[in-house]
Amino acid sequence: MNTPNVDPIALVVNGAPATVSVDADTPLLWVLRQTLGLPGTKFGCGIAACGACTVHVDGVPVPACVTPVSAAVGKSITTIEGIRGAVAEAVQGSWAALDVPQCGYCQSGQVMSAVALLNANAAPSDADIDTAMQGNLCRCGTYPRIRAAIHRAAEALPSRPT
Repeated sequence: MNTPNVDPIALVVNGAPATVSVDADTPLLWVLRQTLGLPGTKFGCGIAACGACTVHVDGVPVPACVTPVSAAVGKSITTIEGIRGAVAEAVQGSWAALDVPQCGYCQSGQVMSAVALLNANAAPSDADIDTAMQGNLCRCGTYPRIRAAIHRAAEALPSRPT
């Protein structure tokens, strides 16, 4: 069986350039996990219903399972392996302090969505949190701890204008 030739695709992943040779419609999830060896972004459903595959593309949380790699060309892709900064540290610290993960499978997507929320809104209400996190499912039902951890992370951040 002949494999069609594909043009190399240039990406920026976690601040570093990467070139991949895959079809342009290959889901970003598979490029990250299989081609680039970044397994922190999880496969959950394949239809953008669970949030386990959430990554940031130019700072916006997106479901990598349904995002074609071509949609990320010329943009900055951040995975759980590359998340950095005060907000990420506050979220990760609050997750650990409040023992948010149970099985942990969904947590990389949960953290990515929480960081995006706090980058956009430094003092979210419960309703803001619920709205921002609605695309992330947790089979273990740790939603109350997730909400509490987001509030704790927000409180840990230096004051900044909203």
